[in-house]
Amino acid sequence: MSPEITRIESTEFSYPLENVGMDESGFNIVYEPGSTLDRTLFAIEIHTDTGVTGEYVGGNSPGAAQINMFADYLIGKNPLKREKHWSEIKRALRKYDRMGIGPIDIALWDFAGKYYDAPIHELLGTYRERIPAYASTYHGDENGGLDSPEAFADFAEECLEMGYPGFKVHGWGGSDASRDIDREVATVHAVGERVGDEMDLMLDPACEYETWGDALTVGKACDEQDFYWYEDPYRDGGISQHGHGKLMEKLDTPILQTEHIRGLEPHVDFIANGATDFVRADPEYDAGITGAMKIANAAEGFGLDVEYHAPGPAQRHCLAATRNANYYELALVHPGAQNPAPPVYKGEYSDLIDTIDEDGTVPVPDGPGLGVEYDWEFIEDNATGSVHVYE
Repeated sequence: MSPEITRIESTEFSYPLENVGMDESGFNIVYEPGSTLDRTLFAIEIHTDTGVTGEYVGGNSPGAAQINMFADYLIGKNPLKREKHWSEIKRALRKYDRMGIGPIDIALWDFAGKYYDAPIHELLGTYRERIPAYASTYHGDENGGLDSPEAFADFAEECLEMGYPGFKVHGWGGSDASRDIDREVATVHAVGERVGDEMDLMLDPACEYETWGDALTVGKACDEQDFYWYEDPYRDGGISQHGHGKLMEKLDTPILQTEHIRGLEPHVDFIANGATDFVRADPEYDAGITGAMKIANAAEGFGLDVEYHAPGPAQRHCLAATRNANYYELALVHPGAQNPAPPVYKGEYSDLIDTIDEDGTVPVPDGPGLGVEYDWEFIEDNATGSVHVYE
């Protein structure tokens, strides 16, 4: 008999981030000593008649709202038919960004791994079991943390001493005064001059720069410091194929795009039209492990590398099964604030800054499914009261 999905549960919970607040715009989390910010996530459980449950913790409110639209479809279905479910749900959410697919698809992969008693990367096809990581910073602040070019350079040197082979700067946001292009340029030079001979360096303004011209100015500084990549620089929101293609013509530093477009076909269009050098994918944003691996395979077919966004066990399994990838993003890190990763893992799994080994790598979980054990007691104790059950 084939397994059957009997019930799906989605539990919203929150947890505090100490010494973390929001910048002046309220859109970027930054270091703010003495402040506490509550972060909200969702815990997904896909129950089956086998007694095996697929699990995933992550997601966001828009994605959770989309799960409400299609969860009933999955009840009574075979959880192993991921490709079929992926296709049906993709079509059902055609009017939306499809952010709801990711958490469900990852939980279905977790079920499959547990069902077959194998880690997900083995089901995908293992290429490696340790992954080089780069330190990916919080945004710049005005609060005595990463508040100057020299502070970023000091922190880069600290990360180098810890063993990180790469370092990525997220610059300043907030008010117009904070988005000082001269300070961004100075930061590129300060970090490059301090550690550029020993680390791969990346810059991600997260679409903060006001104009294409600002993006060009900072990009030329990246050229001078031989940065490894330059990511999502200006206010197009990271989606203009034409704009980034023109930027690529003017710069030597490789461009990394596609974090802010959703799904396989827009990624392929970006690649085919010569609008990015590195390709961004995310199993949570890009319709699950199923969707992220499709993007990785498409990039490989064009001879390009895919770089997975953000840390997490799903990302590690994707990376373990991807030849054409270079780094694991250990985000977000700061000298005075903890990584915002949720404290929901029992055992040794961690995405905190000290998780790398002496070679600057992180392991791929080797237990069944995602290979992590979630702390359901913590999740239930910190639940917000928003629980959705589909059966």
